[in-house]
Amino acid sequence: MKIDSIQNGIVLDHITAGNAMRIYYDLGLDKLDCSVAMMQNVKSVKMGKKDIIKVDKDEYDINLDVIGYIDPGVTVSIIKDGITVEKKKVDLPKRLINIKKCRNPRCITAIEPNIPHIFNLTDPEKRIYRCEYCEADK
Repeated sequence: MKIDSIQNGIVLDHITAGNAMRIYYDLGLDKLDCSVAMMQNVKSVKMGKKDIIKVDKDEYDINLDVIGYIDPGVTVSIIKDGITVEKKKVDLPKRLINIKKCRNPRCITAIEPNIPHIFNLTDPEKRIYRCEYCEADK
């Protein structure tokens, strides 16, 4: 199998095997009008198996909080003119804003449509987030 390198765009590497599709949809990559390559269950010395996503687009504003929420530890590489110009390691975000919705039907966010859905990280080890308004967990 051959996946060409990209000239300008981003590469999401070290994705836990099986998480690429969720990242793909939650980032809205399915709505982009550009080449997106996804490789799943790629052999990795460090991880055993991993997934990789390549997005061949000059300008794309990627939400690192979405990636960190789904799979902390992913490496994001920014590619310009075929060269990696920046690498970032994604961590678990302390706060989520409009990434997920509160599931409490009595929460103010369910009643008022323009209020942002905000969750704060309360337990990093168990990856528990709580709604800022009603304290429901996510």
